Amino acid sequence: MGRSDAVRCRGPCRDENPGSSSSISVCCIAPVVLVISISLTEEKQLLTYGYNIIPKVFSLRAYEYIMAAKETIWRAYGISIFVTVVGSLLAVLIICLYAYPISRQNFEHKNKFSFLAYFTMIFGGGLLPWYMIYTHVVPIKSTVWIMIIPLLMNAYYVVIMRTFIKTTIPEALFESAKIDGAGEFRIFFVIVLPLCKAGLATIGLFCTLNYWNDYYLPLVFVTDAKLYNIQYYLYKLLMSIQFLSSGTPNIDINQKDMPSEGARMAIAVISIGPIVLAYPFFQKYFVKGLTIGAVKG
Repeated sequence: MGRSDAVRCRGPCRDENPGSSSSISVCCIAPVVLVISISLTEEKQLLTYGYNIIPKVFSLRAYEYIMAAKETIWRAYGISIFVTVVGSLLAVLIICLYAYPISRQNFEHKNKFSFLAYFTMIFGGGLLPWYMIYTHVVPIKSTVWIMIIPLLMNAYYVVIMRTFIKTTIPEALFESAKIDGAGEFRIFFVIVLPLCKAGLATIGLFCTLNYWNDYYLPLVFVTDAKLYNIQYYLYKLLMSIQFLSSGTPNIDINQKDMPSEGARMAIAVISIGPIVLAYPFFQKYFVKGLTIGAVKG
């Protein structure tokens, strides 16, 4: 009798609320759909009727305007993809290599290195020393590496990864590996990294977003137009559109033919495309309880 009751309550006992999940999904997707719809709407209809989910008059004029220099667009995309992939991999590796020692109980200098990370979160050197470092001490100005190296280390991500390692991997697992003759590097690459997939995915996603969305480093350091990433190129294009659509005197241009509103939304669609495709790859690794059963008494 008790067993049948337990079986009967399995279904209703599950805590599920599909209605709220659907509402949250709609709230997240609706703005993206609206942006795409605006980018596909004729400019005159936008000025007359405003924004609509369904375009009143379908038009690709905004994308044609942006893709007029498609060689430049594809080159900027290539720069962004290279910087994002290489930068994210190196940043995750460096952050983990820093977080792993300060997460170990038997590392005698962990407080000193933790303080160095915390100090940079509170105090910064300012723009001028930062600029001089990358132009005189490490002369990588106007190279592709200037968009990678400054973002390799982030103290906040180090703290996240250190906390994740401490709370996920028990100290007994390290002791067992030491008894079996494993060194620190083998423990790090063979035991720690495979068990920290969720933490690696989280940090990797943060680093990927930082590299992909960055336009400030090219703005400050890059002078060669061939090294513009997609974000900085679209930023310059957006500034040009705003400048021309503001009624600038002495410039003969038909503002009615220039898709200013549609082009802004098309720029947003072009810039978020690859990162939206990359997000599900990281999301599937957000798993809890990876070390359950790793140490058995």
